[in-house]
Amino acid sequence: MAQQDIQHYMRGGTLQLAALPPLSLYVHLPWCIRKCPYCDFNSHEAVGEMPEQRYIDAVIADLEAALPLVWGRTVHSIFIGGGTPSLFSPQAIDRLLGDIRARLRLEADCEITLEANPGTFEKDRFKAFRAAGVTRLSVGVQSFDDQHLKALGRVHDRAQAIAAVEEAAQAFDTFNLDIMYALPGQTMESLERDMRQALALQPPHISIYHLTIEPNTYFAKFPPVVPEEDTAYAMLDKITELTEAAGLRRYEVSAYAKAGHQCFHNLNYWQFGDYLGLGAGAHSKLSFAHRVVRQVRYREPKLYMEKALAGEAVTQETEVSRADLPFEFMLNALRLREGFKLQDFTEKTGLPITAIQQGLEEAERKGLIERDFARVKPTERGFDFLNDLQSLFLAG
Repeated sequence: MAQQDIQHYMRGGTLQLAALPPLSLYVHLPWCIRKCPYCDFNSHEAVGEMPEQRYIDAVIADLEAALPLVWGRTVHSIFIGGGTPSLFSPQAIDRLLGDIRARLRLEADCEITLEANPGTFEKDRFKAFRAAGVTRLSVGVQSFDDQHLKALGRVHDRAQAIAAVEEAAQAFDTFNLDIMYALPGQTMESLERDMRQALALQPPHISIYHLTIEPNTYFAKFPPVVPEEDTAYAMLDKITELTEAAGLRRYEVSAYAKAGHQCFHNLNYWQFGDYLGLGAGAHSKLSFAHRVVRQVRYREPKLYMEKALAGEAVTQETEVSRADLPFEFMLNALRLREGFKLQDFTEKTGLPITAIQQGLEEAERKGLIERDFARVKPTERGFDFLNDLQSLFLAG
């Protein structure tokens, strides 16, 4: 679909947003060495040479078409995700970031994260990403156990994972490790070994995910045997205990960080900030004075490049209805340990507090939140039963 004229977004509507939230930029680089059996992201195995330059041309054309929608706004964070962005050369990432800087105003201390996999780095590659302007690396380790890595279809082994994290620690002031738990054949003992190895590398941030079997994946067709739910809960308790002992605080359902190392980009998502998504299959959420709009880009890389270069990267656009806004806000904000300020709800949705009053009363009655006149936050029980808590705010 062709990009709408800016006047279309600025016309009157039912919402009244006093100010626009912080803006982030997400760039999707869709290629991987091999598709993992659990992965439902928009990722594609790289066959032959990747069209690096053409793809970046397309992303920049996509950005130029979207500029009127974010004109004059400052970008607070950039996240380059995938796929496996570290398959792109440091020169290509340098060009991408240079072209973005030429078109957007970036915050002086703009956080720029690149996702990297241990199977795709050689010595000094991470340093070259740092020189290209990346400020934060997110390393997709998943496990330090060769047996689990094999079961997850990862292209790296334990030794490569450790070498990659050590290289990341040398090249970056802050970095993240992605770890998964409740893996096929995983026991409490092997989980603890994994976590102790991860923490021995002293990462300032860890993102920890329960392996879930997603539809349309290899694991959905051939489900592996994974730990039972009670064991998975016990594993999460053990993870939280070990990370806290190492000085990492659980600030979001799946994120643990040392003081000053929270991921601003993800915080902006969870605080219902705005983000412009560029690249194959990328999603955007953009606020205007009277409406909140979501966009989706074409998913298949070849088609995306063709469409983006013609100025038509967006395949789908919807305005978030007034009735759905409370749930969309709560779905994100309640993932945070500190919850949210009531004032943020009214500022970012343009709705009065009465729109969530009933849900708040029910959540408090069930012991899922605690609140005062300024802030709402999930209790321990609310954190454990997050889906139940979030569902209280679904539009009736």
